[in-house]
Amino acid sequence: MNSDLPLQSLHNDDPRFWRRPLDIALVTETYPPEVNGVAGTVARVVEGLRARSHRVQLVRPRQPQAPLSAIKPGLEDLLLPSLPIPNYPGLRMGLPAAGTLGRVWAARRPDVVHIATEGPLGWSALRAARRLALPVTSDFRTNFHAYSSHYGIGWLRRPIMGYLRGFHNAAQCTMVPTEALRRELQSAGFERVVAVARGVDAQRFSPSDRSEELRRAWGAGPDDLVVLLVGRLAPEKNIDDLMLAFAAIRSAQPRARLVLVGDGPSRTALQARFPAVIFAGMQTGDDLTRHYASGDLFVFPSVTETFGNVVVEAMASGLPVLAYDRAAASLVVKTGVNGALAAVGDRATFVQHAAALAADPGAIRRMGVAAREAALGLDWERIVVQIEALFLAATIARHVPRSAAALVAEWGAPG
Repeated sequence: MNSDLPLQSLHNDDPRFWRRPLDIALVTETYPPEVNGVAGTVARVVEGLRARSHRVQLVRPRQPQAPLSAIKPGLEDLLLPSLPIPNYPGLRMGLPAAGTLGRVWAARRPDVVHIATEGPLGWSALRAARRLALPVTSDFRTNFHAYSSHYGIGWLRRPIMGYLRGFHNAAQCTMVPTEALRRELQSAGFERVVAVARGVDAQRFSPSDRSEELRRAWGAGPDDLVVLLVGRLAPEKNIDDLMLAFAAIRSAQPRARLVLVGDGPSRTALQARFPAVIFAGMQTGDDLTRHYASGDLFVFPSVTETFGNVVVEAMASGLPVLAYDRAAASLVVKTGVNGALAAVGDRATFVQHAAALAADPGAIRRMGVAAREAALGLDWERIVVQIEALFLAATIARHVPRSAAALVAEWGAPG
């Protein structure tokens, strides 16, 4: 423990409790330069914690092709062996490393171990932390149990859920991005589940990055509707509903264009089925922000996300969102204000919303402005404060059954 006073002498209403920096071991199977929602979110949390003077040991798989990370104050990389993930070029899976982690953490004990992913590396971290009696918190970030039905292994859903339940119930608390997911997991036997929303960098994602040159490359004129999707092209993403919605859009606006940004195992089959669609591939950095801002309408058909960062990134970029009523969309999208929602499974309404939006270009522009305004309220600093509160609570309590917001309200925002 690295506080100036013994932890036992600090009460949770003592300002010195809140102002002490923590040593946090943060374990994740994915991190930039890998491109996915989990990697991006974890990176934002790491930077937010460092900005608040905490020290982060980032435990993650070694990425052979990745450039060496720049040395940053308050950040230590612990890179461990990994294997490539089949069908996902560029993504790697951590290998079991409980022995290595046990030796490292025994030599220098972190204040808290936070496990962001539930793979072999995460399981090793949980084992090592429990042997050393270290506080553990976790994230539930990916609906592995829901994905199983899309890969012909639906019979594994129950054992996968059993593994996830056992994994997360061994932690002091499990953070999820929405209240709806918290209730869903609690009903499935998960304990000490806390809802902590995710944010968006509204300076990075902005309508000001719109590029008419890029739109011309897509074959779209200034008044042509560009429908956009950013994400992995995979069976669980429900791409067929997007294609049905776009067919309805083309009926109202024959010059509309559909742009898919991303890669994945379904890309080759989709290109063969839909040759008129623009497949922009994986985009990162400034190229990604230009792609977002150069669209007009974001259509998101997935119902397997725990959150869906791309929804709020699109809104920050000034795009109204058509989606199903779950995860991030259920929190921030309001039908007729900044987009449109359909009930999960209601494909007919999803397609009807698409046609209605395409028939009213003025409404799309107005909703885009409102979408940007909604995204501006999703402040990362506020979210990192809540995560920090849960880490601090974990260091003084065997379990953390309370909400992050309640902790912050009672104790005040940290330092």
